[in-house]
Amino acid sequence: MKTNTVRKKARRAGAAVRKTAERQGARVGAAAGAAAETTGEVLRDRWHSTLVALTTAEQEVEKQIRQLLKRNRIQARDAAGVLRELGSRAEVERRKAMKDLEERLGSLQARMKKERKVVGRAVGEAVTGALASLNIPSRREVTELTKKVDQLGAKIDTFRKRAVRRVRG
Repeated sequence: MKTNTVRKKARRAGAAVRKTAERQGARVGAAAGAAAETTGEVLRDRWHSTLVALTTAEQEVEKQIRQLLKRNRIQARDAAGVLRELGSRAEVERRKAMKDLEERLGSLQARMKKERKVVGRAVGEAVTGALASLNIPSRREVTELTKKVDQLGAKIDTFRKRAVRRVRG
């Protein structure tokens, strides 16, 4: 009976700590997001915020457990069992969070790769349009014109050779 009461109190304490950590993490995350300039910086800031929240949560849980033990005169053996249970729950949550983070990071990377291609095409089209509006030929057009000039030069050379043969001949 006493162990169940301890577990219930530990769960309530964990919920209170989670709320505190979320509030603190949100404050740190908002400040970090405003100051960050690149995706890498945002990820580093979010990771830092997460670590701050976890550290704060650990400290708060430790403090509340000490208070519970003191207030309820709980045996160290009972407290150790509750802590093991809490630790295993925390490990499960950590694994879930890591899996979620990896999935989100993968989708973000795929999205960035796709967006990079779209932006590249848009920039290319904008440059081509700007060059066309300024009446500046593209590299392809210059290459085509160079080939035509070379062909015309070859034709002119053949006409000159024929003309020289007629004059001599």
